[in-house]
Amino acid sequence: MSTLSALSKAETRLFLRDPVSVVVAVLLPTLILAGLGAVPALREPFPEIGMAFVAYFAPSLLVISIVQLGLQTLPTSLATYRERGVLRRYSATPVSPLAVLMVQLLVNLVTALLAVALLVAVAVLGFGVPAPQHPLDFALAALLGTSAVFSLGLLIAAVAPRARTAGGIGALAFMVTLFFAGTYLPNFLLPDAVQRIGAFIPPGVSTIKDSWVGTGADPLVLVVMAVTTVGASALAARLFRWE
Repeated sequence: MSTLSALSKAETRLFLRDPVSVVVAVLLPTLILAGLGAVPALREPFPEIGMAFVAYFAPSLLVISIVQLGLQTLPTSLATYRERGVLRRYSATPVSPLAVLMVQLLVNLVTALLAVALLVAVAVLGFGVPAPQHPLDFALAALLGTSAVFSLGLLIAAVAPRARTAGGIGALAFMVTLFFAGTYLPNFLLPDAVQRIGAFIPPGVSTIKDSWVGTGADPLVLVVMAVTTVGASALAARLFRWE
């Protein structure tokens, strides 16, 4: 068994030992959607947005899973390893910093994509929300947006000396991201300037939304997400310290 494979299995087992984080990340957005969908008025078209509120708001709910895992669970987990000396022990093995970061990214990314798939399935099958109108754009926007968020989480983890520090930075980034994503307030209630800024803040929820219920993904936003992923990941690998 390769080092990367063994590390992946070990990290997956450790990740699943924290069921609260897993349940919150995977199920919370779908539960919120179910609560909204249970209100008949929210399943009717809103004149202001030209569609049912649950259809409009569902993409914003995806951000909860993505940023919970990418900006809180992932960096706090790695910073805890550093604080407890786990990373220092890794340094005495053939495991490289890049392998540690890749495995953390992979485990959390798979979890996030499961949460996205669950919410889309419940929205479409349970509440009559149209399936993504541009499925390839939607898949690409969700993947690149999620990767961009997770790369920022890796960057936090690379520089945070303690779990509390990583948690504090991640919590601040979590709240800012949800605001710009329109999770606290629907985007159509926010000023135009805030909406324009939010379009380019990972995970680029406006492009995810447009590829689901609108005209398709914005290529510029996709490029920004890809550049953010590559740049933040490279910087995280450069700044990573075992202790």
